[in-house]
Formats: sequence, C-alpha cells, structure tokens
Amino acid sequence: MDIVNKDEIEKKGFIDLDVDKSIDIVEEIKLMRQQKNAVILAHFYQESEVQDIADFVGDSLGLAQQAAATKADIILFAGVHFMAETAKILAPQKKVLIPDLQAGCSLADSCPPDEFAEFKKKYPGHTVISYVNTSAEIKALTDIVCTSTNALQIVQSLPETEKIIFAPDRNLGNYIRSMTGREMVIWDGACHVHEEFSLERMLELKKENPDAQIIAHPECEKHILIVADHIGSTTSLLNYTIRDKGKKYIVATESGILHQMRKANPEKIFIPAPPKDSTCACNDCKYMKLISLKKIYNTLKYELPEITLEQDLMDQARGSITRMLEISDRLHL
Repeated sequence: MDIVNKDEIEKKGFIDLDVDKSIDIVEEIKLMRQQKNAVILAHFYQESEVQDIADFVGDSLGLAQQAAATKADIILFAGVHFMAETAKILAPQKKVLIPDLQAGCSLADSCPPDEFAEFKKKYPGHTVISYVNTSAEIKALTDIVCTSTNALQIVQSLPETEKIIFAPDRNLGNYIRSMTGREMVIWDGACHVHEEFSLERMLELKKENPDAQIIAHPECEKHILIVADHIGSTTSLLNYTIRDKGKKYIVATESGILHQMRKANPEKIFIPAPPKDSTCACNDCKYMKLISLKKIYNTLKYELPEITLEQDLMDQARGSITRMLEISDRLHL
C-alpha cells in the first residue's frame, strides 16, 4: 500500500497519488463504498461524473437532512468544506471525509467569525439567522441556520415584531427582506459565482432566444433577479423546469445544476447564464470543481482527509442547524 503523508495532505488539501489506469475507478468506488458502509453525498454544483457516482445529490438543505439521517459509518462529502462541517456537526459519531480540504466557499470566507461576533454585539435582542454557507464558528453564533430553500419560510416563522440579523449573503438577505417587509440587519457578504453574472450578456442571450425563460438563484444581484421569470433555490429551479411547460431556460446559478436539469428534461434546452468575463460561456464555482473521481477514490481508500471539529464547537453549532431542520420538517420543506 502507498504511504500517505498526512502533513502533505494538510499542505495540498488532498491525497496526491495516481490511480492505476487498469482499474475501473467507478466500480472500485462502488465496491469500497459497500465494503466500508460509506455514503457519498454530492451537491448539485459538482461535476456531472461526481454527481452520477453519489448516493444522494441535492442542495444544502437536502444534504443536511441526509447527513442527519444516514446509517452509514462514513460520510464522504463531494461538496465544499462548510457542507462537510455541517455533516460532522449533525453526525459527530460518523467519520466525515472530504476529497479536498481546499474546497472552500467565497461566501463563507466573507464572514470572519471574530468580525461577525463584534457585529452581533452591536444589535442586542436580535435573532441571528445565518445562511448555511458559513463556518462552524458562525453557526455557533447563530440562532437558526437557513438555506435558500427555506430562508423565506424561516423568517416568516418568527413573530413579526422580532428583530433579525441575517448573514452572510447580502443578496439573499435583501431578497428575503423585499419579500417579507421584515426588519433585518444584513451582513455584507456575497458569493463570487452569483455576483459574476452579466446582465448585459444575459439580455443579449434573451434577445437571441426570445422563447427562453430566465431562472435565477436568490444569491444573484438585484438587477438579475428583476429580469428573472422564476427565482428559487437550486432545487426550486430544478423542480420549476420539470413542471413548467416551457422548452428553453437561461439558468443564472452555478452551471453544475444543468446536469440534473438535462437528465430530468432531455427534450428541453438549458443555457448557462454568462458571467461578466467575456471569455467564458458559463459560471462555475472553482471550489466545487476541485472534487474529482480520482480524489474520491483515494479518499475512500485511505479514509483521508477527515473533518475534525472540537466537541464544544460542534455542540454550540448544532442547535442552530437542528432548529432549521425542525422548522423545515414542520413546514414539509
């Protein structure tokens, strides 16, 4: 067996070993998953081949629900770091693996825990609702976690007189505030993917495809949401394309979701909304795309890198996630 250097993994973020070209990597992953009683959870924004090897593919809410309910001994998270942290917090007795420790999140990075703690002190008596795209430390400072699927309902579940801090995504926060009219203090953070869409290029696409609908994630900037025919989470966008009678869609979110849209609607046409960079046709999350079949294979084989968190931190953060799941369950989300 190859010797795995943990210091090297910590430095690079993943196991940098070649896979024997004579093996069928997909079949080997399936075999190891069965032998080790492991489950592979993948986000909609992963590469298509990674989505296809997963036991469950979904958005942040669905992935959290799966992590909380699984009977597997090992959870391999094909997503970004905060998602694997969330799985570990919900299932502390499980071994949680992530194929690349460098798979971070620009939105989570936009909300440093020490700065947010000071921000929170300025608004005593406020209930803190934090988007799931945050570190474990932010979740420990939070009353209720939310996702784009349930953010609106979670805000609406609170008394109208309740004052709210919403973090970290300013676009999602402003969208929820516009929908509810609630008093909300919003942290000034954003996702690099959803702020890179070009309205000008999108309108050009719309002119070239007048029969196409624009569907957008609420993390997009306001000027993108204004022109959208439907706004919703990744799951909402996917479900909309399934039930809607239209045949063509311009999709303003990370392009990985197009794989599931095309699988569910092979007769329909999906066009990724273009970013401001004129050299690109679609908008990808560089962190999501760090995960590969090769890394998944090595991670399952050596059971590294592993997510580890201090017990106290997990205990402090768990309440905010559990409250989200309880509200979502009650509202059947």
